Amino acid sequence: QVQLVESGGGLVQAGGSLRLSCAASGRTFSTMGWFRQAPGKEREFVAAIGWSDTSTYYADSVKGRFTISRDSAKNTVTLQMNSLKPEDTAVYYCATRALGVPTTPQYDYWGQGTQVTVSS
Repeated sequence: QVQLVESGGGLVQAGGSLRLSCAASGRTFSTMGWFRQAPGKEREFVAAIGWSDTSTYYADSVKGRFTISRDSAKNTVTLQMNSLKPEDTAVYYCATRALGVPTTPQYDYWGQGTQVTVSS
């Protein structure tokens, strides 16, 4: 069984930074991703990283502001979020999958989510 636990969410002013972490236990799969869901909107892809390689993927809306990284020894994935905007406000979810396109939402396991709120 796989467990994913996110941490690091909170309230920040526009232009500020937050760092989200995802701790994985159990099996590890080839890809780790971050998605977000704002109230009344569909869940959307944010970023993903290959577990055994350095491939990274970003949504256009966060390119240049967010950075995804992983620590294989600690089984953690981190999302560094800089220059935050009010439109980044959402619940952020960590997820993992074995196969498939990293930017699509068909992941195998999901965390419980962590709230990120950016005030203007």
